[in-house]
Amino acid sequence: MKKSTIIILGVLAALLLMVFSVVGWYTRTYNSFVALDEGVKSSWSQVENQYQRRMDLIPNLVEVVKGYAAHEKGTFENIAKWRSAAMSATSPADVSAAENQLTGALRQLFAVAEAYPQLRASEQFTSLTQSLQEVEDALQNARRYYNAVVRDYNTRLQSFPANMFASALGFQAKQFFELSSPQEKEVPQVKF
Repeated sequence: MKKSTIIILGVLAALLLMVFSVVGWYTRTYNSFVALDEGVKSSWSQVENQYQRRMDLIPNLVEVVKGYAAHEKGTFENIAKWRSAAMSATSPADVSAAENQLTGALRQLFAVAEAYPQLRASEQFTSLTQSLQEVEDALQNARRYYNAVVRDYNTRLQSFPANMFASALGFQAKQFFELSSPQEKEVPQVKF
């Protein structure tokens, strides 16, 4: 075999290796973005699941309080209004805003409940408030996990050299779940 043929075959082999390396890197980068994106979607789904558990508890809690404090109609209407808004919110920012309003309405409900000692002594009320506290704790954990997954995704999205291809691959930064007001950052107190 001629020396020039060996050199040409060597150059072609090197080029082929380089192409496979680039294709492999591109594939791994794309797949890592897909996996991280699915992780963000999955963790947001967990946040929504916890909000749904919360939404399911609220009508029962309102009904129990209604039995003792029927004249507090405005409080009950606010809870229904903000619960509906929270259930229809989809993005982290919309959910955050709606949940802020709902949390304020729940605080009003608990303020009403404090005026009725017989309500606070009710086993059903106690059970519902304990369940609500458990959901609030689970919700806080789900939001924390969601934000951690978003952080990992956004970090990967902005890291070199993947950042050069991320937008071309159709991947955009994800939004953190952020609480916008000091009242929203506080968990509604369920103490009697």
